[in-house]
Formats: sequence, structure tokens, C-alpha cells
Amino acid sequence: MKKFSLPKDGGLIEAGLPNGIKHTFERIPAHIYEDEEAACARLAEKIVESINACNGVFKLGLTTGTSPVPLYQELVKKYEAGEVSFKNVEIYSIDEYYPAPADNHSRNRRLYEELVAKIDIAKENVHAPKLTEVHDSNYVTEFCAKYDEMASGLDLLIMGTGEKGQIGFNEFAANEISRTRTVMLPYTSRKRQVKNFGGNMEATPDKAIAMGISTMMSAKKIHLIAWGEDKAQIVKQIVEGPINPACPASLLQKHSNISFYVEENSASLLTRNEAPWLVGPCEWTPKFIRKAVVWLCEQVGKPILKLSQKDYLTNGLGELLDQHGPYSQINIRVFNELQHTISGWPGGKPNADDSTRPVPSTPFPKRVVIFSPHPDDDVISMGGTFIRLAEQGHDVHVAYETSGNVAVHDDVVLQHMDAARELGFGDRFAEVREIIASKKPGEPEPRALLNLKGAIRRSEAKSAVRSFGLNDETNCHFLNLPFYETGGIKKGQRTQADIDIIIELLQKVQPHQIYLAGDLADPHGTHRVCTEAVLEALQQLEGAEWLKECHVWLYRGAWMEWEIGKVDMAVPLSPEEVIKKRHAIYRHLSQKDIVPFPGDDPREFWQRAEERTENTARLYNNLGMPEYQAIEVFVKLF
Repeated sequence: MKKFSLPKDGGLIEAGLPNGIKHTFERIPAHIYEDEEAACARLAEKIVESINACNGVFKLGLTTGTSPVPLYQELVKKYEAGEVSFKNVEIYSIDEYYPAPADNHSRNRRLYEELVAKIDIAKENVHAPKLTEVHDSNYVTEFCAKYDEMASGLDLLIMGTGEKGQIGFNEFAANEISRTRTVMLPYTSRKRQVKNFGGNMEATPDKAIAMGISTMMSAKKIHLIAWGEDKAQIVKQIVEGPINPACPASLLQKHSNISFYVEENSASLLTRNEAPWLVGPCEWTPKFIRKAVVWLCEQVGKPILKLSQKDYLTNGLGELLDQHGPYSQINIRVFNELQHTISGWPGGKPNADDSTRPVPSTPFPKRVVIFSPHPDDDVISMGGTFIRLAEQGHDVHVAYETSGNVAVHDDVVLQHMDAARELGFGDRFAEVREIIASKKPGEPEPRALLNLKGAIRRSEAKSAVRSFGLNDETNCHFLNLPFYETGGIKKGQRTQADIDIIIELLQKVQPHQIYLAGDLADPHGTHRVCTEAVLEALQQLEGAEWLKECHVWLYRGAWMEWEIGKVDMAVPLSPEEVIKKRHAIYRHLSQKDIVPFPGDDPREFWQRAEERTENTARLYNNLGMPEYQAIEVFVKLF
């Protein structure tokens, strides 16, 4: 099933563009592909070519984590197709926890399960810096030295990078002369890993054995990899920024034979994507022109209608003037386009001229389905728009795609059981406490406990939408998509079973509007899987009569917002609507203060949501638009 990405709309014309120009701003050449599968398919080809060209033993270094999994899958395909043998390959992993935990928690688990177990490599040719027991310092030092000697001079090293530029547990302020050694894992690193240990910080290792920067630099060739929009900022820093020990991967810029394999989302902030007019010739579509003008306003600190010809010329936009000028006409066109995205009627204003409005006035009222990956994404991401749709008389349905059960803290469950006991509805407090005590770190939670946590989240979601006047019996749909119900943080693959559930709902409601999560940076991946499942369902429903007048709108979650240049509809919120949205988010009490997996952002969800929408309003105001309290923005997929 295809990965979700927005369709391209203008940009750098790369056909025939010399590499020297294409990589003008890049200290490490970046190879950009449509998605990680395409990137890994090409990278696998390169690896196979190198293995087959080697007359002796080929020493291959491999990163740990989830990033290389699609690469492993591509290599297995090539092995099964008879294109390569791994009999003369030695694999060297870059790190492992110390002491190494059980296999299901090992940093190298995926390497063995997804690659080693499926190819013809000799077991003795697979090496990892693994010690299962604590040893005295002399033994560990000797072990690291021996591993370093074996892993030095790799023929090829495949290296992933974390959100802060860490590589193989070489963290902030890494030493470029470091060799394989034991390292203490800082709190921030352990916090990133805690999801793999059932959310239990005490069970999360605090030490590791890591290949050093100098050892990595000894490889003959290095390919870095990074996927996802959450890696975009660090990819830009590694590829285009100065060498900085605070970003360990940037130290690899000194390597003479290195490249970076990325996909469109992780590469989105590279200059040739963010400001491609600074690199070479561009295809100037209306949205791409808007992107350039918004960028120019930010560069010179002016609203759109105050931009001058000099501003365009001195900031690399001469080609835009040549093809679509004069500058004054560009300013007016873009100003009008942005102004027309603003609408207080997200479902369309009845009996109004809709020629410049983002949503047609008919039919009215509309049937609307808001797909919410978790039971609170609807109010966090588009609560103000949700309020408008409901209050303006549309038939609004909200579909909660997953139960969100693993994101409820055990203490919250006990609090609810205690409340039920105090209210006289039965005393099962001790029973539930025993179930909680039976949990084992890293293993799926007991189903009985997950059922209670799912019930808590359903009650919170219903309370929130009731505050908007929605009928929670008829217009709330809890889909409980099977891919999510593993009982742990690691989820299954979406299947036809997930899609069939969505198809059933869509055929029942036959909506005129569908709202989907457009997040490509969701740290747990659930938003992406849910969105792709809905799009797959719509594809399978192609030809249905109701789909002819149905439009799909994409919102963002708590992590990022759409670029103004991409926005198709901006819904302004009054101060009162902001507060009403905040109170709806408050209804999700289990997610307040003690969320088990909050990510690196310490703010609560209501704070993230308000700061994001208020910042969007400021951006619109800075461009010369009216000043609003907050704005929620959407991109129209079709």
C-alpha cells in the first residue's frame, strides 16, 4: 500500500540540472526520493552492486533502529530473486545496550529478524557489540577494542540519525576521535527509548556500547538515511549546516565519500525544496508562486502589498518576475488568493456567492466525517472548525479510528475504579490493581486492562463532542481499527480488515466533506497509518455516486502546522471559540499532565494547539491579512 504524501505543485526543474548546481547548498549530497521505499530500493541496488563487485569479504556496517527496516526488506527481495549472495559478507552493527537485554528488546532485534534470518549469511559473520552480562572495566575495554579493530575500515556503512543528529548513541558534544566504547545514555536518549520498554523508565538501559565517530569515518563509503517530516530540521542541519559537535552526524561532512538518502518529507527543509529559486530554474504554479512570496515576506519582514521589485531581485526571485511579473501584479494576485482562503463557514455559507470561497454553498447542510486517529485529535487539531460545523447546522460525524488505550496511565484507571466504588456502582478496585501489578515490562498489557483504558478514552471523547452539541449516540463512531490493538507501542500493519471498517462507515454516512490527519511527523506513526487507511478505502470506493461531490480536507496534529503557501482554507477563531476548544480538550483528562508517551515537547496538548493556531493568525496578520485571535488551516487533497 502506497505511503501518503502531498502531490507536487511546482518546484525546482531538476531534469538536465548538473549535480554541481543541484547540490549547491549541500555539504553532504542529498538524494531525494518519493518515499522511503523508493529510496531503499535504490540504496539496495547500490549495496548489491558493491557486494557483487567485491572479490573478497565485503564488510557492511548497519545502523540499528527502525530506519533501516525498509532497506532490509529490499535486500531480502534481491536475495530471494537471486541477485545477490551474502556468503562473503560480514555485517557489523553500530551499537547495543550494555548489558544487552533479552532479544525482543535488543537494539539489533530488527537486524536479525528482518535481514539475517532471511538471507544466506553465516552466523559467525554477523557482529554486534553485545555483552549480555556486566563485566569488569578491563574486560569491557578489551572487548570494545577488539570490536573496534574488526569494524574498522568497513567497505560500506549505512547510518541512520536521530532527531537531534545523534548517530549510534554518539550524542550531544560527540568526540570526532572516539572509537568503540561504553557510553552513558543521557536522560533524553533514554526517554526516546522508553516506549520500547513498556513506558518503564527504570527498565530502560542507561548504558550502551557504541561505535565511535572515528571508527565510522574509517569506512570507505558512508550512506546516511532519514525518513519522515520529524527529521526535516536535523536533515537540513546535517546536510547544509556547519560542523557542530552538538549535532554529531554533521561531523561526517569531513568524509570524502558520503551521501544522504532521504525522502520528500525528511528533505522538505533543504534549500532546493524550501527555496529552490535560489538553486535553479523552477516551475511556477500558482501555489508555488504563493510559497515564494510568503517566503520573501519572511525574509524582508514586510506584508505582501509592500514588497518591492528590489525585494524580489535581491532575494533570488528574478525568474519569477521575468515569467509572471510585474511585481505589483504578483503581490495583488497572491494577496487575493490568501485572503480568499479565509472563511468562517468551513461547510459553505448558504445563499452566498461562493465563487471565491474555499467551500461551495451547496448542498447545505452537508454531511461531514471527521476522522480522528486518537480519541482527542479531533478537538486538538480542528476543535474550532468542529465547533463551527456543528453550530452552523451540518450533520457532523466523528470517527475515532483507534482506541488510544495504551496512552492511559495505570493511575488513571485506578482513579476511575475508585470513583465507581465511591459512587456505589461496584467495588473492583483490588481486582484491577492486581491486573496492573501483573504487567511485565515490554510485553503487551493484559486485555482486561486495555478494555478499561479504551472505555475511559471513549467516555472522554463523548464528553468533548457533547460540549459542541453533538449527539454522542448517533454521531460518534469508535472504529477500533485492528492494526492498533496489539496491546503495546509497536503496532501491526494496516490490512483490508482496517479498510473494510472505514468503508462501512463511509457508505453509511456518504459525506460531502471528509477531514483527515495530514501529519507526516507523528512520533508514533498512528496518524499516518490511519490516513493511509482512509485514502485506501476511498480508492476502493471509487465510482460511488456520492464521492463525486465529496472533498477531502487535511488538518495537522499537535506537532506541526501547514505552510501558509499550501493552505486552501483558513478558519478564524474568536477568543470565545478558542476557550470552548480548550475546554473540550480538557475533557480528555487521561491525557492531561501524565501522558505516558508525550514526546520531547513538555507542553500540554491544549497549549500546543493554542500556540500553533495563534502563531498561524500572526503569520496571516504579518502578510497583511486581518488580525484574528487564532486560525486553523487546512489543505484540500481533492
